[in-house]
Amino acid sequence: MRRAFAILLLSGVSTTALAADVEAPSRVDAVTVFPDGASVIRVLSVSLPAGASTVVVRGLSASLDPASVRVQGQADGELAIGAVETRPSQTDIRPALDAELEKRIDALRAERDGIAGQIEAAELKRRAIETYATASPEKLGPEAKPLDIAQWSAAWDAVGEGATKVNEALRQLRAKAKDLDQQIAALESARPKPTPPGAPRRDLTVAVETGQAVSGELRITYRVAAANWRPLYDVRLDTGAKDRKPSLELARRAQVTQRTGEDWTDVALSVSTTRTLRGTAAPDVPPLVVNLLEPQAVAMDSVRGRAKLAESERQMAAPAPGAPARMAAAPPVEAVEQVAQIEAGDFQAAFRVPGRVTLPRDGAPKSFTLGSRKAEPTLLAKIAPALDETAYLEASLVNEEEAPILPGEVSLHRDGVYVGKGRLKLVAPGDRIELGFGADDRIKVTRAPVKRKENEPGWIGNTKTEQREFKTTVRNLHDSPLRISVVDRAPVSENTAVTVEALPGTPPTEKAIADKRGVMGWTWDYAPGEQKEIRFGYRLKWPADRDIVMDGGGPVPLAR
Repeated sequence: MRRAFAILLLSGVSTTALAADVEAPSRVDAVTVFPDGASVIRVLSVSLPAGASTVVVRGLSASLDPASVRVQGQADGELAIGAVETRPSQTDIRPALDAELEKRIDALRAERDGIAGQIEAAELKRRAIETYATASPEKLGPEAKPLDIAQWSAAWDAVGEGATKVNEALRQLRAKAKDLDQQIAALESARPKPTPPGAPRRDLTVAVETGQAVSGELRITYRVAAANWRPLYDVRLDTGAKDRKPSLELARRAQVTQRTGEDWTDVALSVSTTRTLRGTAAPDVPPLVVNLLEPQAVAMDSVRGRAKLAESERQMAAPAPGAPARMAAAPPVEAVEQVAQIEAGDFQAAFRVPGRVTLPRDGAPKSFTLGSRKAEPTLLAKIAPALDETAYLEASLVNEEEAPILPGEVSLHRDGVYVGKGRLKLVAPGDRIELGFGADDRIKVTRAPVKRKENEPGWIGNTKTEQREFKTTVRNLHDSPLRISVVDRAPVSENTAVTVEALPGTPPTEKAIADKRGVMGWTWDYAPGEQKEIRFGYRLKWPADRDIVMDGGGPVPLAR
């Protein structure tokens, strides 16, 4: 009967010097990949003699974090686990050969050798025919007598027929030889490849002690940095019709990459939203001191102040002390997809890929479908006529899943047509997802200035004024109702000497979109074929002896 054994960490003098080394073959059984690393569970079976021993596992990833190593397991007797140590290794680890694969390669090589012999015989036969064809007629008859002229035609036919047969035989044999060479090359490339000599790796040793010979299984858990996953999304929108409601399908994908140097073959794979390299505590916020600047030290203090501010911002943005640098993600490559199951907790969400998968150690990514959901979206056509008189269709829905939508690239399809790529921001459960689906050509938009009035100061005035008014016309050409939002803007003064006065017009439904001053919107439901107008204007006033600028541009030439 197997019993679970506890982990005992021994301190003081290491027992490895007096223990016999036991090299145990191991395999990666399960991996949880994070956006900035991975947690690996490696399993090894051990048979240990009585007394102290040292279990040695060779060729682990160079990116292994020694502080993350934990050892657990079970055995058929009492077993104590002592010191766990990791150290650099330069041993060339050669994987075991696949006997069945080698048998197939040998059989194909033997067949290839037989084809080579047939090609050589056919070449010899063709040379004999060529010799016969070039011989003089007097040497072709019996006893070296000249060949009768009546037999020349039959001889030519025999030479031509023989040459045709041997050439066709050579063509078929060479094609067969080429096919065998390709099969042999493909099988040879499938052989397990050893780690390149000199590549950095780590060995792990575990000191164990038992009172009697035991057999058991160890499970070693550790974190590696040379692995990551990034979210990808595929969204398909059906805009519906007069008698059909719109629908949207959102598919989650995970693109996993690992360059750990280890083989992840036939492993149980999960991906987690936890970021392990962000640090464990919030950064310390230093005080921000402001003081009056002495005139004689303006230049120097200005430089010092900018340097201190930049350093303060850098410290606040930096990860917590002791956190390693963030790894860059590998370029995307599409691969095999599998559906995953979600396991959500209070602080993270994990997606478990069913079955077992293999991930190459050379950084070639694989993509897995984590899940998909269908929902009825809210459609909205959004227009910013001051910048572009094009209406853009937007679909939104609430994230009703247990896991957050992580930032990532999204491929967008509208009514079966690919419209482009976008990016999703972080969307918590219960928050709204908003996605743009390109231009809507069935909404006609025009924006035109209807009045522009400028006033230069007279001999008794000391201010300039300018008045501008616009009219925006929007028409819904769809055969179904649609909600349309028009967004426009008016200048906002940053100086008390410049005033902005709103003119009578169409009242906006939103006076400050996204808390942006001066940015307002008119959102209404439009019936099929319905047209609406929006009138909007403002008046500017400023000192006559000054110029004004808008949006960070140069002086605005208002006088005409």
